[in-house]
Amino acid sequence: MRKKISFENLKDIQRSQKGLSGDEVERQRRHFGLNEIVEVAGNPWIELAQETLKDPMIWFLVGIGSIFFLVGEPSEGLVLFVAILPLLFMDAILHRRTQASTRSLKSQLASQVLVIRQGVEQTLPSQELVPGDLVRISSGEYLPADGFFEQTDSLQVDESLLTGEAFPIPKSPLAFQDSWLNSKDEVLVEAQQLGHAGTRVLTGHAFLRILFTGRQTAYGEIVDSVGRLPHERTPLQKAITKLVQVLVYSAAVFCLLLAAVRIYQGYGWLDALLSAATLAVAAIPEEFPVVFTFFLGVGVYRLATKHALVRRAVSVENIGRVTQICTDKTGTITIGQLKLVHLDVAPSESEENLLWVASQASDRVGMDPVDQAINERAKEKAIPHLQRLRVFPFTEDRKREAAFVKNSQGQDICCLKGAPEMVLSMSKLSIEERAQWLQKTSRWAQDGHKVLACAQRTLTSQDLTQEPQEGFTFCGLLAFEDPPRKEVAAAINYCQKNGIRVLMITGDHRETALAIGKDIGLGQGSPVVVSAEDEAEKFAESWLADHPDFLKGLDIVARCNPLQKLRIVSALRHSGELVAVTGDGVNDVPALKAADIGIAMGERGTRSAKEVAAIILMDDNFSTIVNAIREGRQLFLSLKKSFEYLLLIHIPLVLTAALIPLMGYPLLYLPVHVVWLELLIHPSALFAFQQKSSDKQKDRLQIHERSKNLFFFSRREGWWLSFLGLVFTGVLALSYVSSFSESGDATHARAKALALLTLWSAMIVAALTGLREIASRLIFTGTVLSAVLIIQIPWFSKLLHLSCLHGEDWINVVGILGVFFVILQIQRSKGKTSI
Repeated sequence: MRKKISFENLKDIQRSQKGLSGDEVERQRRHFGLNEIVEVAGNPWIELAQETLKDPMIWFLVGIGSIFFLVGEPSEGLVLFVAILPLLFMDAILHRRTQASTRSLKSQLASQVLVIRQGVEQTLPSQELVPGDLVRISSGEYLPADGFFEQTDSLQVDESLLTGEAFPIPKSPLAFQDSWLNSKDEVLVEAQQLGHAGTRVLTGHAFLRILFTGRQTAYGEIVDSVGRLPHERTPLQKAITKLVQVLVYSAAVFCLLLAAVRIYQGYGWLDALLSAATLAVAAIPEEFPVVFTFFLGVGVYRLATKHALVRRAVSVENIGRVTQICTDKTGTITIGQLKLVHLDVAPSESEENLLWVASQASDRVGMDPVDQAINERAKEKAIPHLQRLRVFPFTEDRKREAAFVKNSQGQDICCLKGAPEMVLSMSKLSIEERAQWLQKTSRWAQDGHKVLACAQRTLTSQDLTQEPQEGFTFCGLLAFEDPPRKEVAAAINYCQKNGIRVLMITGDHRETALAIGKDIGLGQGSPVVVSAEDEAEKFAESWLADHPDFLKGLDIVARCNPLQKLRIVSALRHSGELVAVTGDGVNDVPALKAADIGIAMGERGTRSAKEVAAIILMDDNFSTIVNAIREGRQLFLSLKKSFEYLLLIHIPLVLTAALIPLMGYPLLYLPVHVVWLELLIHPSALFAFQQKSSDKQKDRLQIHERSKNLFFFSRREGWWLSFLGLVFTGVLALSYVSSFSESGDATHARAKALALLTLWSAMIVAALTGLREIASRLIFTGTVLSAVLIIQIPWFSKLLHLSCLHGEDWINVVGILGVFFVILQIQRSKGKTSI
């Protein structure tokens, strides 16, 4: 693969093996700055304060809480002030997400480098590198910046964290041409001649000429894209904010109107103030943010028991509504480690001998993933690793590695492994046999395997002085792969059955990605694959915007770079999908940040990926995503039911608190009544709807488009809840007015209305939960008993300015609620409502 690259950064220096001079270093540093990842400018605390001050919910809670203290209700005021804390905490988490993702990327760069300047090798901080520096790198080190290799010695680099490529990448030197310095156009060079910041050297050593530093590196582009992405509030956060704004404005207008009307009606200033304060208390929606925060906390705990560590609590809201998963391949779908999975043995050989030859030709303690995979397989088969008397290491030019060993019979053996075409050319095979083995090699490669060949030769005393070039006995082929995790196929199947699309995005080759996709069942076993490298124009931002359905027809995008992956995620979100992105590498950071939910791997994942992700899978198991989604769906359903309950209670409570005084009747609710009702509403909303997910439970969550919801209900559900709340409001008001008109006793009319409202609360709990959980049964029973005891026990009823009800009053209350319960059950059986 070839890449376009510009050498303009080197035009003002003298490129030599002695490195840069002092003057050249200073000139380059003034022009390009330090080799640092540039963070978003600004004071993070000031930015956090600015974001917080934009939140009207904070202002609402502060203002109404202060009013509570002024009207002598310090306990309610304290509840509101305490409710501010989790909101501030969530704002801080959202803001820190942007800052942390940028800072953590720095940790992937080398901190110290060995650089040659003025002919002297010296160790310097990597931040001091400038374009033109000559850096010496060795096995196990990270590349400090982008550049090209001037010299290499058996160099292999792990680029999986940047490109997604699972296999080691052999590197070779670039034959630099001075004419490139004067070219205004970019030059095509081989990708294997380039090195990138953040990638790790597996074997060998090399000299790297620095070409790009800081933001100009591939790393810098990733950080720049992360820094430009704003954190967004979730749909439910926006809905709660909008609801609070509506209630704030409505309550303010009604409170002023009610106070004016009561004064006009001749009730006096004290009654007017009490009426307005009571309405304010009833209209306060503090349950919504409190319940939201509580459910998020429960979700964090439950997901932790499923091995999913939640870093952003608000992601619990979205995990159950995911409609699209964009998943990395290496380390996410696969185990992230090369495995020797197939031994294709020559007719005259055995698997044991093939593995013995491969083992002797491998470094027992090296970092080469291929050698490690061979050694692991040899250990399983109890094949001994003999002392290597002489080694001829692998190089890009040689394409093979050979080792001299003495076998158990005392014979000197040369064990050879390497590229199949090279090993076959050195073996004693006919032209037809070589062609057959090359065809086998091609088939293995097309199935996504990395293929090596092995051969051996018995040495004579004359052979011990140099590596033999021919006469080897061919032993067979070794086929390596990064295999999929065992649990992934079942997880993919769950997603497909429950309306969740899975798109695998990888930097790997098309054939490799296709083989893995078939194994795990993507696209029902026939996945649709597109190479982002071959069809790059289809992954431009404008093209994706003009063809919104293109991505929905794909199962795999191969040879995809980080910026293309970011565009894919953004395009899916713009088309209405709620997107979860999984990944473990630096190349996944922009997409993790841009997603509705970023999910990082806990064991293999880089610090950068973990910092920017909303959820971390502690066991790196793709099936954990399924468990998290199932739990998230149940939590979302429970939260939705809790909000249905709150709306059905608050609509009649607020409206009757305003309408009854406006009609000129005595106050329906005194402050103490509202406190009593709040003591029933709070535990009901928090605890009655907590239901755990079950493997046997059918997913019934209906996903709605994020932009068309009323709150987070469908349009039909929104209208139904509004209609039901208004009808019960009319019944409640009529009950109070008729009772007061008949007896002229406000305490009796008030008692009947409160009995109706409290039992309405219990009935909603029963309808929404089916009383299947012990918490819902306890709350139902407690609500009914408290209503009966407080109203019927004279001491309590007198304290609350009520009077005891007669038997016919209770029959009337139960009869009204019975009619509503039957209506709800009929509607539920028709599937028109969730209650």
